[in-house]
Amino acid sequence: QVQLVESGGGLVQAGGSLRLSCAASGLTFSSYPMGWFRQAPGKEREFVAFINWNGGSTVYGDSVKGRFTISRDNAKNSVYLQIDSLKPEDTAVYYCARHKVRYGSNWYRSSTDYAYWGQGTQVTVSS
Repeated sequence: QVQLVESGGGLVQAGGSLRLSCAASGLTFSSYPMGWFRQAPGKEREFVAFINWNGGSTVYGDSVKGRFTISRDNAKNSVYLQIDSLKPEDTAVYYCARHKVRYGSNWYRSSTDYAYWGQGTQVTVSS
């Protein structure tokens, strides 16, 4: 059974930090890039961060650059998102996803580039 399970969300004050985790099982993890997306109520799903299969390359959405850090531990089949300097506009459900293409491709910002998704974890930032 393919599973991506996010955890670590919660309610936090503006300026605070959270560390989201995503644990993968039932699928090949270590040779695939991973991504984080988020979706706020009434808005489209937004690209947040990407990490290549070995963690050597990362890319961030413009709205989170300098505040979010993606990392992975292939030995633990896990990917993480460290979120610092949280803002109310970061409030959303955060999803991790596994890329469609082994070892990745040049396409990674669209949700259609990913084959498997977690159920999401809610992040709420109060002002």
